[in-house]
This record gives sequence, C-alpha cells and structure tokens, in this order.
Amino acid sequence: MKKFWQMTAVAALIATTSGCVSYNVSQPSASLSGEVKTDLKADVKVGETISGESSTNVLFGWLNIGGDTQFADGVSYGAAAGGGMGLPLPDPVSNAKAAAAYKAVKSSGADLIVAPRYEVTVNDYFIFKQVNVKVTGNKGSIQSIR
Repeated sequence: MKKFWQMTAVAALIATTSGCVSYNVSQPSASLSGEVKTDLKADVKVGETISGESSTNVLFGWLNIGGDTQFADGVSYGAAAGGGMGLPLPDPVSNAKAAAAYKAVKSSGADLIVAPRYEVTVNDYFIFKQVNVKVTGNKGSIQSIR
C-alpha cells in the first residue's frame, strides 16, 4: 500500500510540474456579414482548392483533451462562450475552426483562404463531447497591396 501512495505522489508531482506549449499564426477572416473598411487594396490570386481538418475532445464542457496546439489568429465566430458564475469557458468549435484554418493555410502555402466553408460535426455524450471540423476553400495568394 505504501508503494501505491509513493507512485501516486510521483505521478502528481510530474503532472503539476510539466508544461504545455501553444503556437498561434494570424489568419485574417471575415464572416459574410462582416464589414471591412480600408484604403488599401490587395491583388489576390485565387488558386486551387485547399482544405484542413481539426478535432478535439471536451470533458465536462470545459476541459479540452487532445486537439491541436497551433491556431490561426483572427478566426473568430459568434459570441464568446460563457459558463456559470460569470466564468468564461473555452469554445471548442471556434478553436477547432481556427486550427483547421491554420492547417489549410500552412499546408498549401497560401496567404489566406478565399470563401472558406466549414463542416462541423459535434457528438455530444452529456459529459463528453467530440468536435470535428473540416474547412475547404480556395488558395489565396496576395500578389500586391496598393
């Protein structure tokens, strides 16, 4: 029994002293109802179809298990998720969309995704949720900005 408690203490020590790393890359996006005003004009060359996929698991509605650690900044959808007692909860669908957009842009060498379309599948098992996202669109390469 003493050996069991020693192993539990060692496992708890390892779990509390290990760290995580996350990388973000900016990816501009706008919803269909978004309005962007600027004096700059970009010449974007539209290329072939590109795609990316991401998935994550959520336990108890707030604990993300697995999933990606690299996301495209600027990919946000809807209002921020909120929980009880005024505590903000992470939105696993938005995170998976941002990760899928990052993968699509990174793997194709694009500057942006032209007309992105997201396929979202959520399997909710009350205390456990699986979120799968696939993004498809066209490769956008910025030729010049004037």
